[in-house]
Amino acid sequence: MNIVSLQHAAHRLCRPRFTAFNILIWLLLCASSASAEQTYREIEWIELIPEEVLEILMNPPETLMNIADGSELDKLPSEGGDSAVYGMGAEAQRYEEALQSTEVKAEFDGERVKIPGFIVPLAFDETRMISEFFLVPYFGACLHSPPPPPNQIIHSKFDGGISLDDIYEPFWLEGTLSVGMEATDIGTAAYKIAVDRVLRYDEG
Repeated sequence: MNIVSLQHAAHRLCRPRFTAFNILIWLLLCASSASAEQTYREIEWIELIPEEVLEILMNPPETLMNIADGSELDKLPSEGGDSAVYGMGAEAQRYEEALQSTEVKAEFDGERVKIPGFIVPLAFDETRMISEFFLVPYFGACLHSPPPPPNQIIHSKFDGGISLDDIYEPFWLEGTLSVGMEATDIGTAAYKIAVDRVLRYDEG
């Protein structure tokens, strides 16, 4: 066998090994990519509020500090509350506007996130599985007045459906956030989420 024949033989022997090696690398890269695609950034609700709006909410007018939650005085002027309680100044007006803010953080548009919250059902399918809902940061939100600001409500339609045995039960949602308004009779959401997975809170 001459040197050319040896080179051809070596090439035939090495080629399958090289191909198998490439396939192995490709599979590893695919696995790594799939793993990366399944990662979600765990966020807190407060992160969804623009900083300038949050600053206003964290510093309410002094006249409101002594009002008991849920009392007759604990109503916005737009809900029939006494405007004198809030005062008529610019500070009070900014605070009321912040409580109803639809402003969002654009950087969350398309972000893959994991966020905890409570389910407010909007629609059921024929098996009583919840197919459309709001995710809210605390129990009872949207069920009592006033609802959270729209930038603290996330709307979703979930084909997989959610079984809700207890309205007190919190869940984790994993999925892709988007910005966009969704108004209903019980509240308005400024964010939406395309749900990939729903976990009970103790499973997350």
